[in-house]
Formats: sequence, structure tokens, C-alpha cells
Amino acid sequence: MQRFFLLILSCVISTLVSASNKDNWDLFSDIGAYGLVGLAAGLPAYRDDWEGVWQAGLSIGSASAIGLVGKHTIDAPRPDGSDHKSFPSNHTANAFASATTLHIRHGWQVGLPAYGIATLVGVGRVQADKHYWRDVAAGAAIGVFTGWIFTDKLDPNVQLLPWATSQGAGISMTYVW
Repeated sequence: MQRFFLLILSCVISTLVSASNKDNWDLFSDIGAYGLVGLAAGLPAYRDDWEGVWQAGLSIGSASAIGLVGKHTIDAPRPDGSDHKSFPSNHTANAFASATTLHIRHGWQVGLPAYGIATLVGVGRVQADKHYWRDVAAGAAIGVFTGWIFTDKLDPNVQLLPWATSQGAGISMTYVW
């Protein structure tokens, strides 16, 4: 897992070296945000941790919903003048919700590099002239908040599995002691 993050960080650093214009920063922030969202849901799915997938979905979905409500109710122009939906940064909210979920669920070894990438997503949004620093700070706060609200530490002794049939649905819980 640590080698995987070292590979990601080396790609990020090489991208940042060439990220001298706004379009590159915009592309980097897209890749960073969506990559973290994919990792936050994909890592627990890979490990058959369906509760972790559910928690990641709740954390990221809530952060995104709060961000979208803010964008549509707060009249804040973007630095590039493209529209009035600057506050808060949804890219940053999703990135930090993902990083927080990864940190809580899988430990600091996964969380620390994820927070580094999430921070670079926020920097990228400012450098691309899509957001002001206040937008990025608010997005980060929203993401961290929803991550802590909806994510529990992984307990290998407890497993929750959703199930569904044509006659009903539910959750099966297994506890090993």
C-alpha cells in the first residue's frame, strides 16, 4: 500500500513540476479529486469491506450535497468570472471527505498521503482561478466534517453486509470474538 502511494506522489510531483498554467492546475485538481473519491470507495471494495464503501459514499455524498447547496444559495463570483458558484469548492470538499474517510478507516499510512493530495487539489483550484482561498478552506472543512461524521474505524471483528432479494432487503452483521 505504501508503494502505491509513493507511486501516486511521484506522479503528482511530476505533474506539479509541469503545472505552470491554469489548464494544467485545473486538470490536476480534477484528477486528484476524482482519484481520491475512487480510492476511498475502491479500496474498501477491494478488501470486501462493504461497510467502508457505504461510509465513503455517505461522507463524500454529504460533502458534495452540502457544497452544491452552498453553490446555489451563496452568490459568490469565481476569480475567472465564469459564474457565481464559487463558494464552497466542491472539488476540495470531495477530496477532503475522501482523505478523511481513508485516514479513519485505514490509518495514517493511507490518510497522510491522501491529505497531501487533497491539499494539492485545493491549491490547484486556486491556481486554476476557479476558487478563492476561502472557498477551498470551506470545502476542506466540509469534507473533514462529513468524513468524521460518517466514518468509523475499521474493526476486523465486525462485518456488515447488505443483502436484497425480491421479497426484501436488509443488513447481515457478523461479529467474531
